Amino acid sequence: MSERYMKFFVDTADTAEIANLASTGLVDGVTTNPSLVAKTGKDFLEVVREICGLVDGPVSAEVTATDFPTMLAEGRHLAKIADNVTIKVPLTVDGLRTCKAISDDGIMVNVTLCFSAAQALLAAKAGASFISPFVGRLDDIGIVGTDLIADIIQIYANYDFPTQVLVASVRGPQHVIDAAKLGADVVTVPPGVIRAMYNHPLTDKGLTAFLADWEKTGQTILPTKSSPA
Repeated sequence: MSERYMKFFVDTADTAEIANLASTGLVDGVTTNPSLVAKTGKDFLEVVREICGLVDGPVSAEVTATDFPTMLAEGRHLAKIADNVTIKVPLTVDGLRTCKAISDDGIMVNVTLCFSAAQALLAAKAGASFISPFVGRLDDIGIVGTDLIADIIQIYANYDFPTQVLVASVRGPQHVIDAAKLGADVVTVPPGVIRAMYNHPLTDKGLTAFLADWEKTGQTILPTKSSPA
């Protein structure tokens, strides 16, 4: 059996949510952005540090500068927080320069806000650990976001680029399934989408019927005070 599997990152800066989901063993990493951190009302660096302590996998922390020198300084500063910090940079000229410099330092980089295969090709050449194409935002403007995922996967396979395709802007379970069918390496999803993936009315209906039948037997699996251990 292949050891390759789709990794699930949770897209939030809510540490309570992350801790809860991490306890299931289904979370392989976390992605954050300035907007998500701002919603917590907490100090940015402290939030990143706390998240890095909750999961073993990559934790994306995004720079807020737009010029190369400041991006580079911010990225290197963030990388000192923990070994699993992944520096997140936007797909701009300065972002790609920062990606190249930081990846040359041996630090993971997630290049975000990708909306075309051409951009993804540049990110891979710049040494990105992850490329984050935004499928939901493309769908919003009438472009099939998963078509971009297919193009990127094909291009990366053609040249054996090690950059992992991290599907972002996921709006629901179907985006996850489509990405998995295409062979994407990672999906990053809001907590609500992860929960929606295991909910199904037929599962609930079946469980209700099973429990009703079990109750009629009057049995119990675990010993009670009145029964032998």
